[in-house]
Amino acid sequence: MVEPIFRTADLQITQGTPSAYHLRSTGSGKIVHVHFCQTCATKLYLTFERFADTCGIYAGTFDEPDWFAIGPDNAKHIFLEVARHDTVLPAGINVFQQHAMLNDGTPLEPVVFDVPHVVGRPADSIDRDAP
Repeated sequence: MVEPIFRTADLQITQGTPSAYHLRSTGSGKIVHVHFCQTCATKLYLTFERFADTCGIYAGTFDEPDWFAIGPDNAKHIFLEVARHDTVLPAGINVFQQHAMLNDGTPLEPVVFDVPHVVGRPADSIDRDAP
């Protein structure tokens, strides 16, 4: 999922009041709040006990989900250890088996692939001619 992260102070709900359910992250043990539309149950955004000043907005809820660039300077792939076996990871993007940092805030060292990588297969086995 593409989940752009913003400062919670910059989030503005323009219509309605989302509901939320709360779950404990198996990675950090902290609570994640999933905010959703009361009418249709579409997930809208996440807030986090662990990162109180940030929210993650589900990119599919944007009218124009490609209005923000995704690149090495503003993106990363996390929780790779539970990704689908056929997930394609682009070259040059930081990748983490779990989160990008420990619960105490210590940053972890990323893996960066030189060529696109498919989860569950070695990078050199990608069939670049496959549809």
